Amino acid sequence: MLPLLEKNIRASLINASLSERKALTLPPNVSTLVWDNLDYLGWRDPKIRGIGYVIVELEDGPVGILVRQAKGAIRTRPQCSWCDDVRLPNDVVFFSTKRAGQAGRNGNTIATLACANFECSANVRKLPPVAYLGFDVQAARLQRIDALREHVRNFVREVRDGS
Repeated sequence: MLPLLEKNIRASLINASLSERKALTLPPNVSTLVWDNLDYLGWRDPKIRGIGYVIVELEDGPVGILVRQAKGAIRTRPQCSWCDDVRLPNDVVFFSTKRAGQAGRNGNTIATLACANFECSANVRKLPPVAYLGFDVQAARLQRIDALREHVRNFVREVRDGS
């Protein structure tokens, strides 16, 4: 992922109001992030409970969305829809978000299960266990990275383009 400045982060949010963009708290470590190890930028707002932000590089530049954690508890241990990791060391939660544009203003939403603090980029970079003799763990790792990128991009595109 390409490094982002504060103005790019705020400007990228397609489903947030001007006041929501102004109120967002930047990731605490934004100046020290290793951007090459990120498939998307995701963080929770420490000042606004239940709010998170996700920014991904699309064809026309960075596109970001504001997500809200659903209230209530999930009864079983879910799998993240983005990183597909079944051995997660972290929690997975249900995030919903309003669609961009008129659809969002009309109350149209979309949701997904994702790692609670957006740890997906780190999760997919861990070497998977050897599944069978001759299993190429490095190729599997690269495939997981590509799959994560595609899952997040598709979700953000759906927020942007869906009706």
